[in-house]
Amino acid sequence: MSGRGKGPLAGVRIVDLTSVLMGPYATQIFADLGADVIKVESEQGDTTRALPPGREAGRGGMFLNLNRGKRSIVLNLKEAESREALLRLCRDADVFVHSMRARAIARLGLTYDDVRAANPRIIYASMYGYGRGGPYRDHPAYDDIVQAASGIVDLQARLSGGEPTYLANVVADKVSGLTGAYAITAALYARERTGEGQEIEVPMFETMVSFCALEHLCGSVFRPPLGPPEYARAVSPSRRPYQTADGHIGVMIYNDRHWRDFFDAIGNPEWSRDPVFATMESRTRNIDTVLARVAATMKTRTTAEWVALLREAQIPATAIASLEELLHDEHLEAVGFWQDRETDAGSLRMPGIPVQFSATPGEIGDPGPALGADGRAILEEAGFGSNEIERLVGKGASLPMAAPEQGGAA
Repeated sequence: MSGRGKGPLAGVRIVDLTSVLMGPYATQIFADLGADVIKVESEQGDTTRALPPGREAGRGGMFLNLNRGKRSIVLNLKEAESREALLRLCRDADVFVHSMRARAIARLGLTYDDVRAANPRIIYASMYGYGRGGPYRDHPAYDDIVQAASGIVDLQARLSGGEPTYLANVVADKVSGLTGAYAITAALYARERTGEGQEIEVPMFETMVSFCALEHLCGSVFRPPLGPPEYARAVSPSRRPYQTADGHIGVMIYNDRHWRDFFDAIGNPEWSRDPVFATMESRTRNIDTVLARVAATMKTRTTAEWVALLREAQIPATAIASLEELLHDEHLEAVGFWQDRETDAGSLRMPGIPVQFSATPGEIGDPGPALGADGRAILEEAGFGSNEIERLVGKGASLPMAAPEQGGAA
């Protein structure tokens, strides 16, 4: 399989019981970096298999990209023989990762203690909505729910006249997936030093509260508070792409030098002496006034004129790009970001790995596999006999999935 064994994590094996987006994104990162990711699914398969569009049932575009480089095996973990088979797979694995709530994984008999009994060196990662030590532990959680619970929706409302909105991005799933990836990597490094495995908990709610509080805690860092928990610039209703004479532009005039150079570039150097614009503190305190002045100025030239002028002055600025435009972006083309591939799912274009390693570069793998496509090979590698394999990988697990229904991501 393309991608496996190439990269800084070559040789790492992951048994992956996650589904939807958070967990699969974490394990996609591992697959991109060379790990062997064994995706364990029920006969219904990962929910994202059914998300359209797609050329074949069970392999929609999101699933193909999100689960690239992985191998699929179908096991009915409610049956004792399949559970024991999974634990046998864990004997030679480095990581076990799941996205079930604590009660559900306990009912399957696959807690940390259960898996550690099969492999004391295992890194066991639980990725779910809320930490099990709190009263929310059994609440279901998806991206929208965690955005609402963690402060993101409230922050967005400040930018939209008080109307609560979600980000147009499944940010809670993806930030939590990234957090899971770095936590597992850190645990693998610790094991190299100590020889011991451990259990990791990656709760979405706590992860996203930490994510939001990084810049927004501000005055509430202090006891007693010196101000409200918000970063004034980020929540100002005036913080938005600026309207130009013919469209919109993204501009970030941030530090003192940026402001001086901006005033010089537009022919108003005297503005630098205005107390409102003089320092970071004064600009933050008067952020709505500051941004309103910039907004009025931006209407005087076209987007292209502003981009040229501001880039000449080394002030961060860009035209607003759509996702369609990014598919043909000259920079992304120059660095080889988009990768066209001929695969068993047809001709595909997938985003490449965004980070570069000089000595151990990774490689994106084949698109998300058909349901159960690798079951026999995985069991053979693990030393299962032919009779055991026939019992575990029945015809039902290999049947094509029903045609996908219309729906959206979590």
